[in-house]
Amino acid sequence: MNGILVVSATRSEAAYVMDRYETVITGIGKVDAAVAVTSALASYPADARPLVINIGTAGALHTHHSGLFLPSAVLNHDISSEVLRSLGHPVEDVVEIDDGDGSVLATGDSFVSDAQIRDALAARADLVDMEGFAVAFAARRMGARCRLVKHVSDHADDSAMDWPQQVDRSARELARWLAERY
Repeated sequence: MNGILVVSATRSEAAYVMDRYETVITGIGKVDAAVAVTSALASYPADARPLVINIGTAGALHTHHSGLFLPSAVLNHDISSEVLRSLGHPVEDVVEIDDGDGSVLATGDSFVSDAQIRDALAARADLVDMEGFAVAFAARRMGARCRLVKHVSDHADDSAMDWPQQVDRSARELARWLAERY
């Protein structure tokens, strides 16, 4: 192939990805994403792992955010990091991503559609999704480089319930970005 492994949570988000890319559909959520990425990367020799490009939709945590983002950091927002650290257990809850645009993505297993939850997350991040941290963490653990490419589909409030109607527009933008760069 071309040294690229495209990773998407759903087929609808990857609907327009060209056949020249190996594509893995992980399923929704951190566990499915981590298992799928680890399994896919394990099929490559350790010294020849592809660049993992995670494409997908994200909720904007600030009303002025729209369009495409390449996060520079991704955080696991729904793990009790401070509590676990206070109990003596180290927790990696942030992954830094090379070549990002300065934005921060928050990943959690809860679908954010409540403005109050969104506003609390907005103090720490720009965007929210359900797989990015797991993809980046698994790629790093497997020795692969990773990029996250997220397209805003909603504003992580009740508009998120319109995701099925918005995903096609996002999928087109994500595939266009991928084809233009790789």
